Amino acid sequence: MRQDPFAVSSVPPMIKWLLIANGLGFLFLLYAQEPAMQYFALWPFGDYPVRTSAGTGSVGFEVWQLLSYGFLHGSFGHLFFNMFGLWMFGRVIEQVWGGQRFLLFYLVCVVGAGITQVFTLALLSPGEVVPTVGASGGLFGVLLAFGMMFPNARVMLLIPPIPMTAKWLVIGYGALELFFGVTGTQAGVAHFAHLGGMAFGFGLIMYWRKQGGGRGPMA
Repeated sequence: MRQDPFAVSSVPPMIKWLLIANGLGFLFLLYAQEPAMQYFALWPFGDYPVRTSAGTGSVGFEVWQLLSYGFLHGSFGHLFFNMFGLWMFGRVIEQVWGGQRFLLFYLVCVVGAGITQVFTLALLSPGEVVPTVGASGGLFGVLLAFGMMFPNARVMLLIPPIPMTAKWLVIGYGALELFFGVTGTQAGVAHFAHLGGMAFGFGLIMYWRKQGGGRGPMA
């Protein structure tokens, strides 16, 4: 696996269930958009009135949204690219860590990305009512873990098709997300949430390494 980490032929159980859960979440948002967005998307701090099919209602932050938003996607393309990345990199990590540890790591990254997003909105865009959906924060955490575990693995970008090693892929994505977030480029994308997923993932990996006497889950 160190020589060719992508030589994993099967889909591990936890990756399979995450793919199914995200697919169901996409269908839920597709066919019940109003309640899905109102109650399960990630909203900023506060309570905001909205018009609904039943009249008037309100939206605002609820603690369960830190997890539920990660299983909703606004479009099929959004879902496809997140799930493709999760399958591509996550199946390798689950083979090394096992299903339970991988799931814990993934969910911590999703929640960490959500925490980063709501505080970023509160600090940089107070009063802006912007919902967040998508598993990108979890995916960026998984990508970071892959880069730390297999830094010299060769990967190929889809757009543009450029080959590079995993460590430079992670560094490049992190730098781009920071640049886009600071400059406000690509409005509508939660760049700081992506960075939050990577940061929380890095913190958990370092904690595991410390608990394992320096070896952690990478051994």
